[in-house]
Amino acid sequence: MRLRQPMPEINGAAEWLNGEVTREQLVGEKPTLIHFWSISCHLCKVAMPSVNELRNQYKDNLNVVAVHMPRSEKDMNIKEIKQVAAEHSMSQPIFIDHDHILTDAFENQYVPAYYLFDHNGLLRHFQAGGSGLKMLEKRVIRVLEEMEKEE
Repeated sequence: MRLRQPMPEINGAAEWLNGEVTREQLVGEKPTLIHFWSISCHLCKVAMPSVNELRNQYKDNLNVVAVHMPRSEKDMNIKEIKQVAAEHSMSQPIFIDHDHILTDAFENQYVPAYYLFDHNGLLRHFQAGGSGLKMLEKRVIRVLEEMEKEE
């Protein structure tokens, strides 16, 4: 995905954990962070406390949605996905993307990967990999500040 592209539709999940959301629910009121992760990804697990911290710190001003992107057949065990999500305190909605529907819509190839959309649903920041979560937070703050100026 390129910057300023609109958020794809959020549908086609094999299953949802922690509630289901649609694109319509995410666009309009506040920015949205969508992060891709996988149970076989060590960096994803290392980064999860930072993602949770962002989720908790900005809970009133930021939507956070996780997308579980399987990297192999082994990653498709729903019971294990639920277990890892619980172990890492993931309370945000989790889209289980067994068929890579959302992965393909986002043209995503990486875990972890982070897509930050503004409140209008336009992509404002993308980054992949386990490091640089301070940069992600700076982008979240910038998008929130821009939204405040519009009001």
